[in-house]
Amino acid sequence: MILKGFEDLKSFLDQSRNIVIVGHRNPDGDAMGSTLALKHYLDKKGHQATVVVPNEYPEFLHWLPGSETTYRFDWQNSQSQKAINASDIIFLLDFNALHRVGSDMQKTLEKYPNDFAMIDHHQQPDDVKYMYSDVTICSTCQMVYQFIELNNDLDLIDADIATCLYTGIMTDTGSFRFRSTTSTTHRIIASLIDKGAQNDKIHNNVYDANSYNRLLLLGQALSNLQILPTYKTAYITLTSEEKKRFDFQKGDTEGVVNYALSLKGIIFAAIFIEDTEQGIIKISFRSKGNFSVNQFSRNHFSGGGHDNAAGGRSDVSLEETVTKFVTLLPQYQKELEVSYEN
Repeated sequence: MILKGFEDLKSFLDQSRNIVIVGHRNPDGDAMGSTLALKHYLDKKGHQATVVVPNEYPEFLHWLPGSETTYRFDWQNSQSQKAINASDIIFLLDFNALHRVGSDMQKTLEKYPNDFAMIDHHQQPDDVKYMYSDVTICSTCQMVYQFIELNNDLDLIDADIATCLYTGIMTDTGSFRFRSTTSTTHRIIASLIDKGAQNDKIHNNVYDANSYNRLLLLGQALSNLQILPTYKTAYITLTSEEKKRFDFQKGDTEGVVNYALSLKGIIFAAIFIEDTEQGIIKISFRSKGNFSVNQFSRNHFSGGGHDNAAGGRSDVSLEETVTKFVTLLPQYQKELEVSYEN
């Protein structure tokens, strides 16, 4: 764990401040839950906090309390820039490096004259003045809860804050099934329910709000599933044409890679998605046991994340990317074989 400048940050926040809270590009449940929860908390402390995210986030997260006040940097650029320029400090949540916000917003943040405070659980964070970093914690939302606890302010957690935090913890732990879900996580979840988080409603809003086209896209993705039993690996591909055919919306591929990982005997799973907006192949990796997809992605696909969940990218075609991936597997065969999930 890294806790840097915490006492100085507490002193800085003793006075009312204009604060911007930033999440990563393509925000997920943990990014939106943590940024909105922190906004609600800081507002209750007498600050003026604004959430700015780089681009659109999934429709199934738009119901989160405070979502309607969030600025999108790509679409509401003037409002976002105004909020950033007027802020006394920027909180960076659920990402470890400025490039994770995308090139346009990164350029703006690199010119920012004031300080950053980072709360994040990804490996190898950038160095900023104030930092709370812990790669062993399952989600940034759990870290925000513990940040509030460090400030002796758990009594300020209301139903809105609890709802946002529960959502991020639930989504980033795969509904509490990943190894990073600890007894501490469950105790925090119990506390959030006591403070007003309605677990059944939250689950329904996130997981039971599929569109017809999203289910058809899932069917297409599963029909593209390939299994490489020699390497205990499975992967899925989705082309731009397939996404267009089923009216792809932001968030429609969230969690699809986990279907590949759910196969009996599979240790390593990947999904490769053509992204014409960025001109890349977007990649998600998942693993079981001791095989680090974080290191695999850092070594070969300009990405990173966690040991069992990471992202990456490729600048060549979908076919070339998959070929590269498959040709890399023989050098990792022994590591995959000795995973505890034999």
